Amino acid sequence: MGLDAKALRAAATVAALAPVIAIGIPLQTLILKFRLGDPARIPVLFHRYALRAIGVTTHVVGAPAKARPLLMTSNHSSWLDILVLGAITPVSFVAKSEIASWPVFGSLARLQRSIFVDRARRTATSAVSREMAERMQAGDAVVLFAEGTSSDGNRVLPFRSALLGAAQQAIGGEGAGAVYVQPVSIAYVKRNGLPLGLRTRSEIAWYGDIDFVPHLWAVLRNGAIDVTVAFGTPVRVDASANRKTLTRELEQQVRRMTASALRGGVRPAAIPSDAAGGLPAPAPALEG
Repeated sequence: MGLDAKALRAAATVAALAPVIAIGIPLQTLILKFRLGDPARIPVLFHRYALRAIGVTTHVVGAPAKARPLLMTSNHSSWLDILVLGAITPVSFVAKSEIASWPVFGSLARLQRSIFVDRARRTATSAVSREMAERMQAGDAVVLFAEGTSSDGNRVLPFRSALLGAAQQAIGGEGAGAVYVQPVSIAYVKRNGLPLGLRTRSEIAWYGDIDFVPHLWAVLRNGAIDVTVAFGTPVRVDASANRKTLTRELEQQVRRMTASALRGGVRPAAIPSDAAGGLPAPAPALEG
């Protein structure tokens, strides 16, 4: 595809997304403000539409746990991770606080009821943990990117244990003698049908000091992406659990699943129809 054709492809994607965002933001605002229907439905449908417009095909291994309260701990390499996980099942994300002030993307994050954390303030951890616990007690599945930052997509960074304390706080909820923590792996495996290597995979990742807008434009220009999302075995956590031991166990599961996906050693499987809170289940691959 020539340079002009690539730019045209990116512009067409923006044109397809813009009206949906323009309609979806005020609609979701009204739903949240006046409690009209299920507030999780529009974000899931938007994420599925966005992936299709961008050209991302998601291959799902396993399924989101149905047990509640539920915390999902995932690796993280790109802003695409939000769309990918949000398209599979209704979730609330724990996001860095600066995202809340971003144009458009901040509004989208707030309307998905993201939980914002200021990682520069140590005192913020306990407040965020309490909010995560309250959401889980209310039945929400909360996603924590447990590395605390994003990677180049070729490796899993060490998990941080601080916010995992929210899992134990949620045990204090009414009738909750335990909570469940599910490891999740996200691996970008192909572009335009060809396997990604160390360099090409890092081009999809958004990490370090990479400027967001040029990276967004490059992703929109450069063609179809295949990503594998693997849901691991949920870990039952009670009040006696050791947070650091739990963190190591979750990290090891995510490392194994990610390494397997990058080697091409996993097989996509369908998500049960009731796994997405009554929403239609995605097929084994959500075609972009």
